[in-house]
Amino acid sequence: MNPSARRRARECVVQALYAWQVSQNDIAEVELSFLADQETQGADIAYFRHVLLGVASDVEALDTLMTPYLSRQFQELGQIEKAILRLAMFELSKCDDVPYKVTINEAIELGKTFGADDSHKFINGVLDKAAPIIRKRMQIRSQNGPYQSVC
Repeated sequence: MNPSARRRARECVVQALYAWQVSQNDIAEVELSFLADQETQGADIAYFRHVLLGVASDVEALDTLMTPYLSRQFQELGQIEKAILRLAMFELSKCDDVPYKVTINEAIELGKTFGADDSHKFINGVLDKAAPIIRKRMQIRSQNGPYQSVC
């Protein structure tokens, strides 16, 4: 795994999720359009596809998962914040091979790159509260039977 390729994949995921959220087009259409039209050089395309499609297929559960940790109503979140938090919640809940501190740091950097002025602070606050609890649940699930990371 190349960390810079994963970072670039996450950037692409956020951009594609934003396009999907705003357009409300089918995720497969957004994926194909994004891969054809956007600069994806240096990105881990397999990871991009996996996370993008995983978030889209589990979006309601991911939104429910993040809601208790939000300091404002979900509906008040900007589209970029939603995209970044959905990506992070997917990694926290499905990718135990990605250290939670990496997920948090990457989400903060994405917030600085794509979000409004203080988005990264909000994202940090949400994930600081959510990460230990979500990972603890994942650990308990793995002790209760076979658990396979999907990333």
